[in-house]
Amino acid sequence: MHRHGYTGRKLSAEAGPRRALIRGQVTSLVLHEVIQTTEAKAKEVAPHFERLVTYAKKGTLASGRALRAQLLTENAVQKLLQELVPAFEGRQGGYTRIVKLENRRGDNAPMAQLSLVLNEVAKPKAKADTKTAKASSKPAKATKAAEPEEAQVVEERETVEAAS
Repeated sequence: MHRHGYTGRKLSAEAGPRRALIRGQVTSLVLHEVIQTTEAKAKEVAPHFERLVTYAKKGTLASGRALRAQLLTENAVQKLLQELVPAFEGRQGGYTRIVKLENRRGDNAPMAQLSLVLNEVAKPKAKADTKTAKASSKPAKATKAAEPEEAQVVEERETVEAAS
């Protein structure tokens, strides 16, 4: 037997069960956005998910059919198309993160957490917005906002004093 040209991990399963396992893990990753599994499975599932995101970004009929062929539920397909693809719009790859965890208690298998990288997309925009807003709002908005509040407090005191 030769090994040349074969790709992917065997995961101690034959071809059919291995494909089903990967499809199930990818579907769970889409639905839950975080899964815990063994390191080998995480490393095998991540490229499959990234390929599906690339299909989904195309937005064609053929890409939608490819998603429906790979993901197990229609809910997963809809979530990928409507929520995750817009979140990944500014990224050219690297949609997943693998974080190594402690070994599993029963068989000491190395575990990992496979999660989607969603918050990194929104952070740079938020930082840029807050910096410009802070720089412009310190002198102008702080004084303008304080004056009406002080005026309201003074009016309320005058009203309370006049009533008593």
